[in-house]
Amino acid sequence: MLDLCIRNGSVLDGRGKAAMRVDVGVMDGRIVALGDLKDIPAGLEINASGKTVCPGFLDLHRHADAAIFRKSYGDCDLFQGITSIGNGNCGLSLVPQFGMFSDATAAYLKPVTGAFDGIPTESLAAYHAALRQHPMPVHAMMLAGGGTIRTTVAGFQKTRLDEQDFAGIHRLLEQTLAEGAGGVSLGLGYAPECFYTTEELIRALEPLRGTDTVLSVHTREEAMRLLPSIDEMITVAKALRVPLQISHLKASGRENWHKLIPIALEHIARAREDGLDAGCDVYAYTAGSTQLMAILPPEFLQGGTKAVTERLNDPSRRQALLDRLKNGRDFDNYSYLVGWDNIYLSSIRNPEDAAYVGKSIAEAAGSADPATFALDLLARNECEITMIDFITCEDDIATILQSPLSYVISDATFPTSGKLHPRVYGAFSTVIEEYVNKRHALSLTEAVHKMTLRPAERYRLNTKGRIAVGADADILVFDPERVHVNATYDRPEQPASGMDYVLVNGQLAIENGVRTDVCAGTVLEGKK
Repeated sequence: MLDLCIRNGSVLDGRGKAAMRVDVGVMDGRIVALGDLKDIPAGLEINASGKTVCPGFLDLHRHADAAIFRKSYGDCDLFQGITSIGNGNCGLSLVPQFGMFSDATAAYLKPVTGAFDGIPTESLAAYHAALRQHPMPVHAMMLAGGGTIRTTVAGFQKTRLDEQDFAGIHRLLEQTLAEGAGGVSLGLGYAPECFYTTEELIRALEPLRGTDTVLSVHTREEAMRLLPSIDEMITVAKALRVPLQISHLKASGRENWHKLIPIALEHIARAREDGLDAGCDVYAYTAGSTQLMAILPPEFLQGGTKAVTERLNDPSRRQALLDRLKNGRDFDNYSYLVGWDNIYLSSIRNPEDAAYVGKSIAEAAGSADPATFALDLLARNECEITMIDFITCEDDIATILQSPLSYVISDATFPTSGKLHPRVYGAFSTVIEEYVNKRHALSLTEAVHKMTLRPAERYRLNTKGRIAVGADADILVFDPERVHVNATYDRPEQPASGMDYVLVNGQLAIENGVRTDVCAGTVLEGKK
Protein backbone atom coordinates (compact mmCIF):
# COMPACT_ATOMS: atom_id res chain seq x y z
CA MET A 1 0.00 0.00 0.00
CA LEU A 2 1.25 3.45 -0.93
CA ASP A 3 1.27 6.36 1.47
CA LEU A 4 0.02 8.64 -1.29
CA CYS A 5 -0.77 8.42 -4.97
CA ILE A 6 -1.17 11.28 -7.44
CA ARG A 7 -3.41 10.03 -10.21
CA ASN A 8 -4.38 11.21 -13.71
CA GLY A 9 -1.95 14.13 -13.87
CA SER A 10 0.16 15.44 -16.75
CA VAL A 11 3.65 14.72 -15.39
CA LEU A 12 6.68 16.83 -16.30
CA ASP A 13 9.56 14.89 -14.80
CA GLY A 14 12.08 17.78 -14.85
CA ARG A 15 14.21 16.51 -17.73
CA GLY A 16 12.71 18.87 -20.29
CA LYS A 17 10.83 16.06 -22.03
CA ALA A 18 7.19 15.98 -23.10
CA ALA A 19 4.58 15.45 -20.40
CA MET A 20 3.60 11.88 -19.47
CA ARG A 21 0.21 10.61 -18.34
CA VAL A 22 1.32 8.48 -15.38
CA ASP A 23 0.40 8.06 -11.75
CA VAL A 24 3.00 8.88 -9.07
CA GLY A 25 3.26 6.62 -6.03
CA VAL A 26 4.88 7.84 -2.81
CA MET A 27 6.01 5.95 0.27
CA ASP A 28 8.26 7.03 3.17
CA GLY A 29 9.05 10.35 1.56
CA ARG A 30 10.24 8.88 -1.74
CA ILE A 31 8.74 8.26 -5.16
CA VAL A 32 8.46 4.49 -5.39
CA ALA A 33 6.32 3.89 -8.47
CA LEU A 34 5.36 5.52 -11.79
CA GLY A 35 2.82 4.29 -14.29
CA ASP A 36 -0.71 2.95 -14.20
CA LEU A 37 -1.20 2.50 -10.46
CA LYS A 38 -4.99 2.29 -10.36
CA ASP A 39 -4.92 -1.16 -8.79
CA ILE A 40 -2.54 -0.15 -6.00
CA PRO A 41 -4.28 1.25 -2.91
CA ALA A 42 -3.02 4.38 -1.20
CA GLY A 43 -3.62 6.00 2.15
CA LEU A 44 -4.24 9.33 0.39
CA GLU A 45 -5.15 9.91 -3.23
CA ILE A 46 -4.88 13.16 -5.18
CA ASN A 47 -6.83 13.45 -8.40
CA ALA A 48 -4.62 15.58 -10.64
CA SER A 49 -6.85 15.38 -13.71
CA GLY A 50 -6.31 18.49 -15.83
CA LYS A 51 -3.31 19.51 -13.70
CA THR A 52 0.46 19.55 -14.13
CA VAL A 53 2.52 17.37 -11.81
CA CYS A 54 6.22 18.21 -11.53
CA PRO A 55 9.12 18.22 -9.09
CA GLY A 56 9.27 20.91 -6.43
CA PHE A 57 11.18 23.98 -7.56
CA LEU A 58 14.72 24.65 -6.36
CA ASP A 59 15.74 28.24 -5.65
CA LEU A 60 19.46 27.84 -5.07
CA HIS A 61 20.24 31.54 -4.92
CA ARG A 62 18.43 32.95 -1.91
CA HIS A 63 19.63 34.97 1.12
CA ALA A 64 17.35 33.35 3.73
CA ASP A 65 20.30 32.31 5.93
CA ALA A 66 18.65 33.93 8.97
CA ALA A 67 15.08 34.26 7.72
CA ILE A 68 14.56 30.50 7.67
CA PHE A 69 14.69 30.63 11.49
CA ARG A 70 11.76 33.07 11.62
CA LYS A 71 8.47 31.60 12.78
CA SER A 72 6.63 33.08 9.81
CA TYR A 73 8.97 31.63 7.19
CA GLY A 74 7.56 29.30 4.55
CA ASP A 75 4.71 31.02 2.73
CA CYS A 76 7.11 32.95 0.51
CA ASP A 77 8.58 29.69 -0.78
CA LEU A 78 5.83 27.09 -0.73
CA PHE A 79 3.07 29.10 -2.43
CA GLN A 80 5.30 29.61 -5.47
CA GLY A 81 6.28 25.93 -5.50
CA ILE A 82 9.76 26.19 -3.99
CA THR A 83 10.65 23.14 -1.89
CA SER A 84 14.45 23.53 -1.73
CA ILE A 85 16.55 26.66 -1.27
CA GLY A 86 20.25 27.54 -1.34
CA ASN A 87 21.58 30.26 0.98
CA GLY A 88 24.97 31.90 1.56
CA ASN A 89 25.17 33.48 -1.88
CA CYS A 90 27.17 36.43 -3.23
CA GLY A 91 29.97 35.76 -0.76
CA LEU A 92 27.62 36.87 2.05
CA SER A 93 27.00 33.67 3.98
CA LEU A 94 25.91 33.99 7.60
CA VAL A 95 28.62 31.52 8.58
CA PRO A 96 31.41 31.15 9.50
CA GLN A 97 31.88 34.40 11.41
CA PHE A 98 33.59 34.79 14.78
CA GLY A 99 36.52 36.54 16.41
CA MET A 100 37.70 40.12 16.44
CA PHE A 101 35.99 41.11 13.19
CA SER A 102 32.61 39.48 13.86
CA ASP A 103 30.80 42.70 14.81
CA ALA A 104 31.90 44.39 11.59
CA THR A 105 30.93 41.34 9.56
CA ALA A 106 27.50 41.18 11.22
CA ALA A 107 26.85 44.86 10.49
CA TYR A 108 27.70 44.29 6.84
CA LEU A 109 25.46 41.23 6.49
CA LYS A 110 22.42 42.50 8.35
CA PRO A 111 20.84 44.57 5.52
CA VAL A 112 20.84 41.45 3.32
CA THR A 113 20.07 38.64 5.77
CA GLY A 114 18.19 40.59 8.40
CA ALA A 115 18.86 40.23 12.13
CA PHE A 116 20.30 36.92 13.29
CA ASP A 117 20.49 37.20 17.07
CA GLY A 118 20.57 33.78 18.70
CA ILE A 119 21.65 31.91 15.57
CA PRO A 120 25.07 30.26 15.96
CA THR A 121 27.45 31.63 13.33
CA GLU A 122 30.84 30.35 14.47
CA SER A 123 30.75 27.39 12.11
CA LEU A 124 28.54 25.72 9.53
CA ALA A 125 28.37 22.65 11.78
CA ALA A 126 26.88 24.73 14.61
CA TYR A 127 24.49 26.48 12.21
CA HIS A 128 23.32 23.16 10.76
CA ALA A 129 22.81 21.71 14.25
CA ALA A 130 20.58 24.66 15.17
CA LEU A 131 18.68 24.43 11.90
CA ARG A 132 17.94 20.74 12.46
CA GLN A 133 16.33 21.67 15.78
CA HIS A 134 14.10 24.24 14.09
CA PRO A 135 10.92 23.45 12.10
CA MET A 136 11.91 23.68 8.42
CA PRO A 137 9.16 24.16 5.82
CA VAL A 138 11.62 23.56 2.95
CA HIS A 139 14.99 21.90 2.39
CA ALA A 140 17.98 24.24 2.76
CA MET A 141 21.56 24.23 1.53
CA MET A 142 24.30 26.68 2.54
CA LEU A 143 27.23 27.87 0.44
CA ALA A 144 30.55 28.95 1.92
CA GLY A 145 30.63 32.70 1.39
CA GLY A 146 34.07 33.88 0.32
CA GLY A 147 33.44 37.39 1.61
CA THR A 148 32.43 36.22 5.07
CA ILE A 149 35.43 33.90 5.27
CA ARG A 150 37.81 36.67 4.25
CA THR A 151 36.39 39.16 6.75
CA THR A 152 36.48 36.59 9.54
CA VAL A 153 40.18 36.04 8.86
CA ALA A 154 41.37 39.52 7.88
CA GLY A 155 38.60 42.05 8.45
CA PHE A 156 37.62 44.86 6.10
CA GLN A 157 40.66 47.12 6.43
CA LYS A 158 43.20 45.17 4.40
CA THR A 159 43.17 45.47 0.65
CA ARG A 160 46.29 43.28 0.27
CA LEU A 161 46.55 40.03 2.20
CA ASP A 162 49.69 38.35 3.55
CA GLU A 163 50.77 34.72 3.84
CA GLN A 164 49.08 34.29 7.20
CA ASP A 165 45.79 35.67 5.84
CA PHE A 166 45.74 33.28 2.88
CA ALA A 167 46.57 30.35 5.16
CA GLY A 168 43.67 31.31 7.44
CA ILE A 169 41.28 31.62 4.49
CA HIS A 170 42.33 28.18 3.25
CA ARG A 171 41.77 26.57 6.65
CA LEU A 172 38.35 28.12 7.11
CA LEU A 173 37.27 27.34 3.56
CA GLU A 174 38.32 23.71 3.91
CA GLN A 175 36.56 23.42 7.27
CA THR A 176 33.31 24.90 5.96
CA LEU A 177 33.29 22.58 2.96
CA ALA A 178 34.04 19.61 5.21
CA GLU A 179 31.06 20.59 7.38
CA GLY A 180 28.66 20.34 4.45
CA ALA A 181 28.71 23.54 2.38
CA GLY A 182 27.14 22.89 -1.01
CA GLY A 183 29.67 25.06 -2.84
CA VAL A 184 31.50 28.37 -2.61
CA SER A 185 30.07 31.80 -3.39
CA LEU A 186 31.85 35.05 -4.18
CA GLY A 187 30.64 38.64 -4.14
CA LEU A 188 33.25 40.55 -6.13
CA GLY A 189 30.93 43.54 -6.32
CA TYR A 190 31.12 43.90 -2.52
CA ALA A 191 33.85 44.65 0.01
CA PRO A 192 36.22 43.10 0.84
CA GLU A 193 36.27 40.70 -2.12
CA CYS A 194 36.29 43.61 -4.55
CA PHE A 195 39.88 44.23 -3.40
CA TYR A 196 41.15 40.88 -4.72
CA THR A 197 43.24 40.90 -7.87
CA THR A 198 42.59 37.99 -10.22
CA GLU A 199 45.82 36.33 -9.10
CA GLU A 200 44.94 36.77 -5.42
CA LEU A 201 41.50 35.32 -6.02
CA ILE A 202 43.02 32.18 -7.50
CA ARG A 203 45.35 31.95 -4.52
CA ALA A 204 42.53 32.40 -2.00
CA LEU A 205 40.54 29.61 -3.66
CA GLU A 206 43.45 27.17 -3.91
CA PRO A 207 41.72 24.49 -1.77
CA LEU A 208 39.15 24.08 -4.57
CA ARG A 209 41.71 23.15 -7.21
CA GLY A 210 40.70 20.15 -9.27
CA THR A 211 37.51 19.48 -7.28
CA ASP A 212 33.89 19.49 -8.43
CA THR A 213 33.01 22.24 -5.93
CA VAL A 214 30.76 24.77 -7.67
CA LEU A 215 32.04 28.35 -7.64
CA SER A 216 29.00 30.68 -7.75
CA VAL A 217 29.99 34.26 -8.48
CA HIS A 218 28.46 37.71 -8.27
CA THR A 219 30.89 39.18 -10.79
CA ARG A 220 33.01 42.26 -10.18
CA GLU A 221 30.82 44.42 -12.40
CA GLU A 222 27.48 43.96 -14.17
CA ALA A 223 27.29 46.99 -16.45
CA MET A 224 29.82 48.41 -18.93
CA ARG A 225 32.51 46.02 -17.73
CA LEU A 226 30.30 42.95 -17.59
CA LEU A 227 32.23 41.08 -20.28
CA PRO A 228 35.73 41.44 -18.77
CA SER A 229 34.21 40.59 -15.37
CA ILE A 230 32.85 37.31 -16.75
CA ASP A 231 36.13 36.63 -18.53
CA GLU A 232 37.99 37.16 -15.26
CA MET A 233 35.95 34.44 -13.59
CA ILE A 234 36.40 32.11 -16.55
CA THR A 235 40.15 32.63 -16.12
CA VAL A 236 39.91 31.84 -12.40
CA ALA A 237 37.74 28.74 -12.90
CA LYS A 238 39.99 27.42 -15.67
CA ALA A 239 43.08 27.93 -13.53
CA LEU A 240 41.48 26.01 -10.65
CA ARG A 241 39.62 23.50 -12.85
CA VAL A 242 36.32 23.96 -11.01
CA PRO A 243 32.70 24.40 -12.19
CA LEU A 244 31.64 28.04 -12.61
CA GLN A 245 28.20 29.54 -12.07
CA ILE A 246 27.69 33.20 -13.03
CA SER A 247 25.13 34.51 -10.56
CA HIS A 248 22.11 36.60 -11.59
CA LEU A 249 23.44 37.43 -15.06
CA LYS A 250 22.33 40.90 -16.15
CA ALA A 251 23.43 43.97 -18.07
CA SER A 252 22.70 46.98 -15.86
CA GLY A 253 21.86 50.35 -17.39
CA ARG A 254 19.78 51.25 -20.40
CA GLU A 255 22.78 51.81 -22.66
CA ASN A 256 23.81 48.17 -22.11
CA TRP A 257 20.41 46.58 -22.77
CA HIS A 258 20.05 44.35 -25.84
CA LYS A 259 23.83 44.55 -26.40
CA LEU A 260 25.90 42.81 -23.76
CA ILE A 261 23.80 39.77 -22.80
CA PRO A 262 24.07 37.91 -26.13
CA ILE A 263 27.84 38.43 -26.07
CA ALA A 264 28.07 37.40 -22.41
CA LEU A 265 26.26 34.17 -23.20
CA GLU A 266 28.67 33.59 -26.08
CA HIS A 267 31.63 33.98 -23.72
CA ILE A 268 30.16 31.41 -21.31
CA ALA A 269 29.32 29.03 -24.18
CA ARG A 270 32.86 29.37 -25.56
CA ALA A 271 34.26 28.50 -22.14
CA ARG A 272 32.13 25.36 -22.15
CA GLU A 273 33.47 24.45 -25.59
CA ASP A 274 36.94 24.78 -24.09
CA GLY A 275 36.04 22.23 -21.45
CA LEU A 276 34.93 24.42 -18.52
CA ASP A 277 31.72 23.43 -16.75
CA ALA A 278 30.22 26.93 -16.88
CA GLY A 279 26.66 28.21 -16.60
CA CYS A 280 24.54 31.09 -15.32
CA ASP A 281 21.31 31.90 -13.56
CA VAL A 282 18.77 34.72 -13.75
CA TYR A 283 15.87 36.24 -11.84
CA ALA A 284 12.78 37.32 -13.76
CA TYR A 285 12.54 40.91 -12.50
CA THR A 286 13.89 44.13 -13.98
CA ALA A 287 14.79 45.40 -10.49
CA GLY A 288 17.50 44.13 -8.21
CA SER A 289 17.83 44.55 -4.47
CA THR A 290 20.91 45.02 -2.30
CA GLN A 291 22.58 47.39 0.12
CA LEU A 292 22.37 51.07 -0.75
CA MET A 293 26.08 51.10 -0.02
CA ALA A 294 26.51 49.45 -3.43
CA ILE A 295 26.15 52.91 -5.03
CA LEU A 296 29.65 53.75 -3.72
CA PRO A 297 32.85 53.13 -5.70
CA PRO A 298 34.96 50.14 -4.55
CA GLU A 299 37.82 52.22 -3.15
CA PHE A 300 35.38 53.87 -0.75
CA LEU A 301 34.33 50.56 0.83
CA GLN A 302 37.51 49.66 2.70
CA GLY A 303 37.12 49.05 6.42
CA GLY A 304 33.48 48.00 6.69
CA THR A 305 30.39 50.03 7.51
CA LYS A 306 31.94 51.93 10.42
CA ALA A 307 34.87 53.18 8.34
CA VAL A 308 32.61 54.00 5.40
CA THR A 309 30.35 56.02 7.70
CA GLU A 310 33.35 57.98 8.97
CA ARG A 311 34.39 58.79 5.40
CA LEU A 312 30.88 59.89 4.54
CA ASN A 313 31.04 62.37 7.40
CA ASP A 314 34.43 63.73 6.28
CA PRO A 315 33.78 66.94 4.24
CA SER A 316 36.95 66.60 2.16
CA ARG A 317 36.19 63.00 1.20
CA ARG A 318 32.52 63.84 0.65
CA GLN A 319 33.23 66.24 -2.20
CA ALA A 320 35.56 63.79 -3.91
CA LEU A 321 32.87 61.13 -3.62
CA LEU A 322 30.20 63.40 -5.08
CA ASP A 323 32.50 64.04 -8.04
CA ARG A 324 32.96 60.26 -8.49
CA LEU A 325 29.21 59.68 -8.46
CA LYS A 326 28.70 62.42 -11.01
CA ASN A 327 31.49 61.43 -13.41
CA GLY A 328 32.60 57.89 -12.60
CA ARG A 329 32.29 55.34 -15.39
CA ASP A 330 34.89 52.84 -14.16
CA PHE A 331 32.59 51.07 -11.68
CA ASP A 332 28.92 50.06 -11.49
CA ASN A 333 27.77 53.63 -10.85
CA TYR A 334 24.05 53.15 -10.30
CA SER A 335 23.36 56.88 -10.15
CA TYR A 336 24.68 57.16 -13.71
CA LEU A 337 23.41 53.82 -15.00
CA VAL A 338 19.77 54.16 -13.96
CA GLY A 339 19.39 57.54 -12.24
CA TRP A 340 18.24 58.45 -8.75
CA ASP A 341 14.60 58.14 -9.79
CA ASN A 342 15.08 54.39 -10.35
CA ILE A 343 16.73 53.69 -6.99
CA TYR A 344 14.10 53.08 -4.29
CA LEU A 345 14.69 52.87 -0.54
CA SER A 346 13.41 49.54 0.79
CA SER A 347 14.63 49.38 4.39
CA ILE A 348 16.22 51.96 6.68
CA ARG A 349 17.72 51.49 10.13
CA ASN A 350 16.62 54.71 11.87
CA PRO A 351 12.89 55.06 12.63
CA GLU A 352 13.02 58.81 11.98
CA ASP A 353 13.88 58.07 8.34
CA ALA A 354 11.23 55.35 7.90
CA ALA A 355 8.96 57.69 5.93
CA TYR A 356 11.40 57.43 3.02
CA VAL A 357 10.82 53.67 2.62
CA GLY A 358 9.15 52.98 -0.73
CA LYS A 359 10.29 56.28 -2.25
CA SER A 360 12.93 56.80 -4.88
CA ILE A 361 15.97 58.76 -3.80
CA ALA A 362 14.97 61.50 -6.22
CA GLU A 363 11.51 61.73 -4.65
CA ALA A 364 12.78 61.50 -1.08
CA ALA A 365 15.40 64.19 -1.71
CA GLY A 366 12.76 66.68 -2.86
CA SER A 367 14.51 69.91 -3.87
CA ALA A 368 17.84 68.76 -2.41
CA ASP A 369 20.65 67.26 -4.48
CA PRO A 370 19.82 63.51 -4.59
CA ALA A 371 23.46 62.42 -4.38
CA THR A 372 24.06 64.53 -1.28
CA PHE A 373 20.78 63.29 0.21
CA ALA A 374 21.75 59.64 -0.41
CA LEU A 375 25.14 60.09 1.23
CA ASP A 376 23.62 61.91 4.21
CA LEU A 377 21.09 59.09 4.61
CA LEU A 378 23.82 56.43 4.48
CA ALA A 379 25.90 58.27 7.07
CA ARG A 380 22.95 58.85 9.39
CA ASN A 381 22.00 55.17 9.27
CA GLU A 382 25.55 53.82 9.45
CA CYS A 383 25.02 52.30 5.99
CA GLU A 384 22.24 49.97 7.17
CA ILE A 385 19.92 50.68 4.24
CA THR A 386 18.72 48.53 1.35
CA MET A 387 17.54 49.57 -2.08
CA ILE A 388 15.46 48.25 -4.95
CA ASP A 389 17.01 49.41 -8.20
CA PHE A 390 15.45 49.12 -11.65
CA ILE A 391 18.44 48.15 -13.75
CA THR A 392 17.62 45.74 -16.58
CA CYS A 393 14.93 44.92 -19.17
CA GLU A 394 12.48 42.10 -19.93
CA ASP A 395 14.03 41.31 -23.31
CA ASP A 396 17.41 40.59 -21.75
CA ILE A 397 15.75 38.44 -19.09
CA ALA A 398 13.96 36.46 -21.81
CA THR A 399 17.21 36.01 -23.74
CA ILE A 400 18.94 34.57 -20.67
CA LEU A 401 15.96 32.36 -19.80
CA GLN A 402 15.99 30.92 -23.30
CA SER A 403 19.67 30.02 -23.15
CA PRO A 404 20.50 26.37 -22.41
CA LEU A 405 23.16 27.74 -20.05
CA SER A 406 20.69 29.18 -17.54
CA TYR A 407 18.39 28.26 -14.72
CA VAL A 408 16.01 30.29 -12.52
CA ILE A 409 16.74 31.92 -9.15
CA SER A 410 15.15 34.62 -6.99
CA ASP A 411 18.19 36.31 -5.34
CA ALA A 412 15.72 37.17 -2.57
CA THR A 413 17.03 39.20 0.35
CA PHE A 414 15.41 39.38 3.79
CA PRO A 415 15.98 42.63 5.70
CA THR A 416 14.18 42.54 9.03
CA SER A 417 12.20 45.73 8.42
CA GLY A 418 11.00 47.84 5.50
CA LYS A 419 9.72 46.53 2.17
CA LEU A 420 10.86 43.28 0.67
CA HIS A 421 11.41 42.90 -3.05
CA PRO A 422 8.35 41.14 -4.56
CA ARG A 423 10.64 38.41 -5.91
CA VAL A 424 10.77 37.03 -2.36
CA TYR A 425 7.17 35.86 -2.88
CA GLY A 426 6.86 35.73 -6.64
CA ALA A 427 10.08 34.90 -8.51
CA PHE A 428 9.18 31.42 -9.74
CA SER A 429 5.51 32.14 -10.30
CA THR A 430 6.58 35.15 -12.41
CA VAL A 431 8.44 32.83 -14.76
CA ILE A 432 5.28 30.80 -15.33
CA GLU A 433 2.80 33.67 -15.45
CA GLU A 434 4.86 36.21 -17.40
CA TYR A 435 7.46 34.31 -19.42
CA VAL A 436 5.49 31.12 -20.15
CA ASN A 437 1.82 32.15 -20.24
CA LYS A 438 2.06 35.74 -21.47
CA ARG A 439 5.36 36.32 -23.29
CA HIS A 440 5.74 32.71 -24.51
CA ALA A 441 9.50 33.04 -24.11
CA LEU A 442 9.60 29.51 -22.69
CA SER A 443 7.37 26.48 -22.85
CA LEU A 444 6.12 25.16 -19.52
CA THR A 445 8.31 22.10 -20.06
CA GLU A 446 11.41 24.29 -20.50
CA ALA A 447 10.54 26.44 -17.50
CA VAL A 448 10.03 23.43 -15.24
CA HIS A 449 13.40 22.02 -16.33
CA LYS A 450 15.11 25.32 -15.45
CA MET A 451 13.44 25.36 -12.03
CA THR A 452 14.00 21.70 -11.11
CA LEU A 453 16.52 19.29 -12.62
CA ARG A 454 18.87 21.93 -14.03
CA PRO A 455 19.71 23.53 -10.64
CA ALA A 456 19.62 20.15 -8.88
CA GLU A 457 22.22 18.74 -11.23
CA ARG A 458 24.39 21.83 -10.90
CA TYR A 459 24.80 21.21 -7.15
CA ARG A 460 24.71 17.40 -7.39
CA LEU A 461 21.45 17.13 -5.46
CA ASN A 462 20.85 13.72 -6.93
CA THR A 463 17.45 13.02 -5.38
CA LYS A 464 15.98 16.47 -6.04
CA GLY A 465 14.44 18.11 -9.08
CA ARG A 466 13.03 15.00 -10.76
CA ILE A 467 10.00 12.77 -10.89
CA ALA A 468 11.67 9.37 -10.89
CA VAL A 469 11.61 6.22 -8.83
CA GLY A 470 13.97 6.76 -5.90
CA ALA A 471 13.73 10.55 -5.98
CA ASP A 472 12.56 12.53 -2.97
CA ALA A 473 8.82 13.16 -3.02
CA ASP A 474 9.02 16.94 -3.38
CA ILE A 475 6.12 17.35 -5.79
CA LEU A 476 3.82 20.07 -7.11
CA VAL A 477 0.28 19.75 -8.49
CA PHE A 478 -1.11 22.85 -10.19
CA ASP A 479 -2.90 24.34 -13.16
CA PRO A 480 -0.30 26.56 -14.90
CA GLU A 481 -3.03 28.86 -16.22
CA ARG A 482 -4.05 29.70 -12.65
CA VAL A 483 -0.57 30.56 -11.38
CA HIS A 484 -0.62 34.20 -10.34
CA VAL A 485 1.82 36.56 -8.67
CA ASN A 486 0.16 38.68 -6.01
CA ALA A 487 3.27 40.40 -4.67
CA THR A 488 3.84 43.93 -5.95
CA TYR A 489 6.48 46.55 -5.21
CA ASP A 490 3.93 48.42 -3.09
CA ARG A 491 2.62 45.29 -1.36
CA PRO A 492 5.34 42.65 -1.65
CA GLU A 493 4.42 40.31 1.20
CA GLN A 494 1.61 38.53 -0.62
CA PRO A 495 2.02 34.82 -1.36
CA ALA A 496 1.57 33.64 -4.93
CA SER A 497 -1.49 31.60 -5.85
CA GLY A 498 -2.17 28.61 -8.06
CA MET A 499 -0.41 25.74 -6.26
CA ASP A 500 -3.06 23.17 -5.38
CA TYR A 501 -0.72 20.71 -3.68
CA VAL A 502 2.89 21.01 -2.56
CA LEU A 503 4.59 17.95 -1.13
CA VAL A 504 7.83 18.20 0.84
CA ASN A 505 9.37 14.81 1.57
CA GLY A 506 6.04 13.21 0.72
CA GLN A 507 4.07 15.33 3.19
CA LEU A 508 1.45 17.90 2.24
CA ALA A 509 2.78 21.38 2.96
CA ILE A 510 -0.04 22.85 0.84
CA GLU A 511 -3.33 21.01 0.47
CA ASN A 512 -6.12 22.31 -1.77
CA GLY A 513 -4.28 25.63 -1.94
CA VAL A 514 -4.05 26.01 1.85
CA ARG A 515 -0.85 25.92 3.91
CA THR A 516 -0.73 23.10 6.46
CA ASP A 517 1.43 22.97 9.58
CA VAL A 518 3.81 20.45 8.00
CA CYS A 519 7.51 21.26 8.27
CA ALA A 520 9.26 18.37 6.55
CA GLY A 521 12.33 20.17 5.21
CA THR A 522 15.85 18.88 5.76
CA VAL A 523 19.39 20.24 5.74
CA LEU A 524 21.03 19.66 2.34
CA GLU A 525 24.73 19.05 2.67
CA GLY A 526 27.32 19.13 -0.07
CA LYS A 527 29.24 16.04 -1.06
CA LYS A 528 32.13 15.53 1.35
